[in-house]
Amino acid sequence: MPTATTADNTSSTDTAAARADALTKTYGSGDTKVTALDNVSVSFAAGEFTAIMGPSGSGKSTLMHCMAGLDTPTSGSAWLGTTDLASLKVKELTKTRRDRLGFIFQSFNLVPTLTAEENITLPTDIAGRKVDRAWFDEVTGRLGLTDRLSHRPAELSGGQQQRVACARALVSRPEIIFGDEPTGNLDSNSSAEVLAILRASVDRDGQTVVIVTHDAKAAAYADRILFLADGRIVEELRQPSVESILSVMSRIEEL
Repeated sequence: MPTATTADNTSSTDTAAARADALTKTYGSGDTKVTALDNVSVSFAAGEFTAIMGPSGSGKSTLMHCMAGLDTPTSGSAWLGTTDLASLKVKELTKTRRDRLGFIFQSFNLVPTLTAEENITLPTDIAGRKVDRAWFDEVTGRLGLTDRLSHRPAELSGGQQQRVACARALVSRPEIIFGDEPTGNLDSNSSAEVLAILRASVDRDGQTVVIVTHDAKAAAYADRILFLADGRIVEELRQPSVESILSVMSRIEEL
């Protein structure tokens, strides 16, 4: 049965792929000051699928962006493994995001002039590394992209474009894949395909996945859900079902 807790927000798995310590993010000052994150401490276990949920403005995207080095916290720290992201210079941070993280966004973020194959290998090519062709073939085969690799994004459906984005994230073998509303622009069938791909990457390949979503059906694919409200983690749910997720969300929105 699903279990909800408000304990220490720390995964039960000992190995943390990433963690936040007293993470705070504010915007503005004085009367216009807004606290997007309020002293958040949390860890994400290696080989686990975590979803982050909460009402609009709860801080869920801000948390993910700070954890992924896409935004800088006002105070506190974000760690990728044993690396404190705040200790990195701009070039080092850029290299870390490129080499150690994978990203899947709502808007696909594909380069329109490149083929699907070129989009998939782009981060590896920029890093000057050789593409592992066996792994490339396995990933693109799993995602049903083998006969679409020569097509440009405009020649692909939305679901196919998001599968290309998934392949791009997986082929580089990142330590963590971060997804910000990765199914937000997809119909229900394409959404289920992408989520099944992410679920399989955790179960088959030991990948670590963290997504932000407002969709209870999407979150139900995760092992663990963190719920935010007013910049704080207020509840945690494991072994989630759609019904248990909706129950927690309803309770949070009434606070």
